[in-house]
Amino acid sequence: MPDNKPIYRYLLEGVKTPVSASGEEICKAAADKMKRRGISLRSLHFRLYKRSVDARRKEDIRFVSSVAVESEAPIPEALRKRAELRELREELPNPVRGTERLQAPPLVVGMGPAGLFSALLLAQSGYAPVIIDRGDSIEDRVRSVEKFLRDGILDPDSNIQFGAGGAGTFSDGKLITRIHDPYCNYVLQTFCRFGAPEEILTLAKPHIGTDVLRRVISGMLKEIERLGGTVLYRTRMDNFCEQADGTITVFTNKGEFCCGAMVLALGHSARDTYEMLLQKQFSIEAKPISVGVRAEHLQSDIDRALYGDFAGHPNLGHAEYALSDTKGARGVYTFCMCPGGEVVAAASEEGGLVVNGMSNHARNGKNANAAVAVSLSCADYAPVNGNLALGAIVFQRKIERAAFAAGKGNYVAPVMTLGDLMDGFRGTEPSRVLPSYRSGKVQIADFCGIFPHFVTKSLRYAFSSFGKKLEGYDAPDTILTAAETRTSAPVRILRLLEDRTAFGHDTIYPCGEGAGYAGGITSAAVDGLRSAEALMRRFGGIAGQ
Repeated sequence: MPDNKPIYRYLLEGVKTPVSASGEEICKAAADKMKRRGISLRSLHFRLYKRSVDARRKEDIRFVSSVAVESEAPIPEALRKRAELRELREELPNPVRGTERLQAPPLVVGMGPAGLFSALLLAQSGYAPVIIDRGDSIEDRVRSVEKFLRDGILDPDSNIQFGAGGAGTFSDGKLITRIHDPYCNYVLQTFCRFGAPEEILTLAKPHIGTDVLRRVISGMLKEIERLGGTVLYRTRMDNFCEQADGTITVFTNKGEFCCGAMVLALGHSARDTYEMLLQKQFSIEAKPISVGVRAEHLQSDIDRALYGDFAGHPNLGHAEYALSDTKGARGVYTFCMCPGGEVVAAASEEGGLVVNGMSNHARNGKNANAAVAVSLSCADYAPVNGNLALGAIVFQRKIERAAFAAGKGNYVAPVMTLGDLMDGFRGTEPSRVLPSYRSGKVQIADFCGIFPHFVTKSLRYAFSSFGKKLEGYDAPDTILTAAETRTSAPVRILRLLEDRTAFGHDTIYPCGEGAGYAGGITSAAVDGLRSAEALMRRFGGIAGQ
């Protein structure tokens, strides 16, 4: 398209093609669809926007795609309606600067997606942010995690939850989101700029893979430094004091810092920071979470169940699923499904056992795994010292410690077969499906001693339901590993809607998953961008610069 002319963008959805179709063939099918509806193709350009798989009929699996239609002139509404086009909104951050001046550079606490994107936008805009994390750089963090997986020696400050990139660094790098913010595509484009594969721009279920994501995160942090920001690892915020002149004195294990404003991008496992904020009388409420297990099947079984004879087709890759049931007493759903992945040790506290899922970009592991999570309500928590938010944290911690005890220490994970969960515990050993957690460092255990009764009851109901939806999902040799407890933050740090500052703290910006405002990498990144923009709407720069 010519650079000097405005471009009008629209989206044509529901373009169906065989799975053998290339991107060019999908765009041709979109053009043919519009032509059949009497729309002239003159001055129109087509590009693949999103591609998903429709596997409802295993004998005729197809791609269902959305195609961006770009025009040098606006398409009249009547024609758009006939062609079933809708306007496509893709925006780039364009911060509006306020008139106040910061008395010191802004501080970003946390290097997960919210913190990274917030700090990157601030650095690009000349604010020279300082970004800190209690954990290590990517390289050192990988060594800490590998030592933990090998020897069971936990570093409470640098692990799968804490460190550069946040918890998502040791996951599948999924970028699926339910939000429809126009910044979502900018987040994907930014990841590509730093080394993520271009395919994430068009896949309906994009993923980067933990191996590639590590390089992307390192590149983003180096760019923040190149733009004048400061990146500090192994720097844990222990306290802070808001001063009369508007600055904030931050106390860390590496000494004191003075900042003009603070972006709190904590991550969902910063329990000690939550407790510190509660002591400071921040407005924090408990929120519903989910707890459950990681379920492992052979990836080849999942591929056959979903794709039938198309299993193994090079254009399809490994099959993914998302299952849910809301007909029982509680909602149960699968979460963070990792094709060809492994179950990983995600503990961040001594004496607690937590699991998560991870896969590399190639997704070439033998097993598929996903969390099977039971929905909780705030009524399930008992207040601690009169505080329900603390009660939510204690609820998680109690399950994690029970799982640690069931594994008999050294972060050995408790596992059981689905057959034992459904029919009564007999201590059945894994057979056809073998546990991937820490290369098999597991202990057969009865989950009734780990979870409340309503959780195991709901899991039984859900697996029976899911087996009707996906053949073989309820196979007795399915391996279950406990405990999945960190599906989301158990609390929300309340903030003003427009200013995005914490109630009563007008220079502190809680954001991301840890603050209770996101549910994955993409949504957390968008929330971080929006919080950085809010900071800049008030503060036009740093005094003296």
